[in-house]
Amino acid sequence: MAAAGPRPMALRRAGGAMAAAARERGLLTRGILTPAVPPRHRGPLPRTPWTTRGPPPEVLARAVERRPVREQVELDTITYAGRQHFLPGLARPRFPPWDRGWYDPWHSPGPCYKDMPLYKERGCYICHQRVRMLEGVRQAQWLTKTKLVEGLPPPVLSIADSLAHQLEEHEERVKHAISHARFWNTTEVAPRREHYCPVLFEDLIHLCRLISVKWPSLSKRMLARNYRISATWERESILLQVRGLNGILLNSMAPIPPVASKEEILATEEHVLETFYPISPTIDLQEVNVYKELNSTGFRDGYPYAHPHTLFFLESANIRPDRFRPEQLRAKMLMFAFGNALAKAKVLYGNDPQVLEQPIVVQSVGTDGRVFQFMVFQLNTTDLVSNDGIKNLVWIDSDQNLYERAQCIPEVKKRVVTKPAGIYGFQPDTFKKFLALYLHGTV
Repeated sequence: MAAAGPRPMALRRAGGAMAAAARERGLLTRGILTPAVPPRHRGPLPRTPWTTRGPPPEVLARAVERRPVREQVELDTITYAGRQHFLPGLARPRFPPWDRGWYDPWHSPGPCYKDMPLYKERGCYICHQRVRMLEGVRQAQWLTKTKLVEGLPPPVLSIADSLAHQLEEHEERVKHAISHARFWNTTEVAPRREHYCPVLFEDLIHLCRLISVKWPSLSKRMLARNYRISATWERESILLQVRGLNGILLNSMAPIPPVASKEEILATEEHVLETFYPISPTIDLQEVNVYKELNSTGFRDGYPYAHPHTLFFLESANIRPDRFRPEQLRAKMLMFAFGNALAKAKVLYGNDPQVLEQPIVVQSVGTDGRVFQFMVFQLNTTDLVSNDGIKNLVWIDSDQNLYERAQCIPEVKKRVVTKPAGIYGFQPDTFKKFLALYLHGTV
């Protein structure tokens, strides 16, 4: 039978004895065996001429004396250009830019901004269709020198409340339009917003066109899509511009008459525009240096439907962060309604700042397929530099639900249908306001 080895306790005692002996001889430092050396001096340094007065001058001069710099020998960088494939350890080759010998617009870096003919030292702040204003309508009011009035103006409300201007069986027809957009026009169980929002808009416009039998002048209108607007103005030494694509514009052959009376226009001189210091009024606007101070309505001279009537904005993005919030949507509606009115005013009255003899009215409607925003803007002046004088006017009726919910799939609990599919919370007054804005300026 083999002899049993030493026990663990015996090994532990032997190891401890060896460590104690090494510690007594000064051979063990933090668990590492080191050779025996004299202990390091721990006290103050002895008083010698070197420690009290420093090194002698000749020693210090030798230490300070600069050593001669060796000549730099330039070495050639060895790359893998000759091998025509990557090799580890070799440098990456750098080739001169290749000249095609002809101009290729798809592979041209383009000129520098400062070399462009439209470059200007003074920056211009641009408002385009993707600008989301931080302060919303308040910021748009300051930029456009506008006074806000809550609700729709009396001429529009009188049309909405008049029975003579209503469509026959309008409630059933509007419900059919909502059902067509949300249920019938798709094979999906629950259609996406980008699908049903444009369909609902087209159906509502179709219902408004049915009433043109009573007023034939309603047929003298045209819907314009993908047109580009450009309007430039100056506000307290800040150059501003509204340009680019925007909503769907309904043009007419005759302008909308002024909504506010002359007394109401003169009363705006006492209105004080709200500021939002320390936030800059140009926050979220795009600053550019390459631009052209252009004022254009987006249509050629002689276009028969030359007067802007109503702008429609459809927020039909499926993802919520991609859609404008209601406050940002109203600010966007105000800026582009102002831009269309200002461009038309400069075509009619020139570029000189002045109070308009005949104010220009432009309406705007925004929707996400369920909630509607209504706006009526009246441009009274093009003198926008200072805060004094006559202001422009805007009427806003916000957050008007056409319906509360469209139940695409019925709710079933314990094999009992508790909530059938259909339209819930329908509000016909919202369509009355939509129709009133369509009829405004004709009836």
